[in-house]
Amino acid sequence: MSAPLYNQTILRLATSIPHQVRLDAPDGTSEKRSPVCGSRIIVDVALDGEGRVNAIGQEVRACALGQASASLMGAAAMGRTPDELEAARADLTAYLAGDRETPGEWPGLDIFEPARPYTARHASIRLAFEAVADAARQAEAKP
Repeated sequence: MSAPLYNQTILRLATSIPHQVRLDAPDGTSEKRSPVCGSRIIVDVALDGEGRVNAIGQEVRACALGQASASLMGAAAMGRTPDELEAARADLTAYLAGDRETPGEWPGLDIFEPARPYTARHASIRLAFEAVADAARQAEAKP
């Protein structure tokens, strides 16, 4: 891999993942895996009465890129709605694929610019956002 892909920011984020304790009674849980590299992320969420994330837990077993993505997701997921989480996932996916020039409104995702040419790494980067969006939709559908 090219040196710019694993820069100091990526490595710092990979070592500072927030919410690394699974929730005891989540409203929604999602586990996502990357078949390419074996990275795995489980995300638990709880929603408040207004349908916003008010608790999150995650278990991250991923490469540095997946860990950095989980760090960015976890740092800004609180207070978000399922729609906002799905939009962030879609924006990140389109950005990595080259279908949009910016990664959207989610803070910090521009650090993945050097990873855009490495399509095999995209799945790991998307895992946390796929899992949180899925878990939030499950939580929203819960009676």
